Amino acid sequence: MSKRQEIRQRRQRERTRNRILVISLVAVGALLVAFAFIRPMVLKTQATASATQASVISITPKASTAQENGVHLGDPNAPVKVDVYEDFRCSICKYYTQNYESQIIQTYVDTGKVYYTFHSYIVIDGNDGTDASYRAANAAMCAAEQGRFWDYHDTLYANQVTEDASLFTDERLVTMGQNLNLDMMAFNQCYQAKKYSSDINNETSQAHTLNLPGTPSILVNGTLVQIQQSFDVVSTTIETALAGK
Repeated sequence: MSKRQEIRQRRQRERTRNRILVISLVAVGALLVAFAFIRPMVLKTQATASATQASVISITPKASTAQENGVHLGDPNAPVKVDVYEDFRCSICKYYTQNYESQIIQTYVDTGKVYYTFHSYIVIDGNDGTDASYRAANAAMCAAEQGRFWDYHDTLYANQVTEDASLFTDERLVTMGQNLNLDMMAFNQCYQAKKYSSDINNETSQAHTLNLPGTPSILVNGTLVQIQQSFDVVSTTIETALAGK
């Protein structure tokens, strides 16, 4: 073999190695990019699956001296009315409930200054095409028939690990009722009949009519409060209303 042929073959081998190297680097890069996109979805799926398979969380009912009447808390003759529009799958609603609501109840509802009312505002079902928010709201209303709306309300938020619909399956919603020692025959009849369908739809329509921006929406004597900022914002609005300003 001539020297020229040896050089030609060596160069050909080098070009082949370079092509293989480039192809390998491109393939590795593509895998890394795919992994970067897929990994968060896998982790979310694993977290949701783990939460769904976990036992339903039970709650200890909150101590309150306020009068309970279905979705209402407190004295209906109180000078200030607070209306809360929420979706049980809304993560900000959960934050509001667990951080601000108890303060409002203890400071203003228990002391007879505020009449507090919950309203269903179904939002997330429209985003993912499920009916889990609606089913959760219907279940809460069925619990209200037995005077346990607020306990079931707290149970729903305690079990809202994510906003995924699979956390509020029929089976889990029924288990939540069992954990509260409800009359399950009455609860199941109410739940399966979708008894509060029209009420839930009407309240959601009302929220749209009021042009509420989403959930949670808090109205103090009809004035919308931006509760995401701090409890102080809610408190100041209530105090202003109490002062008649």
